[in-house]
Amino acid sequence: MGAMEIRTELQQMIEHETDLSVLQAIRTILLKTGLNPVLKEKLTARALRSEDDIKAGRVYSKEEVIQRTNR
Repeated sequence: MGAMEIRTELQQMIEHETDLSVLQAIRTILLKTGLNPVLKEKLTARALRSEDDIKAGRVYSKEEVIQRTNR
């Protein structure tokens, strides 16, 4: 997926996002980082995918996190 496609997808996702904390997180990432544009796009896309995972219930319980981090 190229930069233009990612931008378009992000714009659509942001337009439909109603969770203020998600929008603030995206804004913070874009405003506070002095990172290169490619890294900004990757971080933003990752944040949006994470929010989709949470909404879809694809999350770990506290116990699962403990097990995964104690390997």
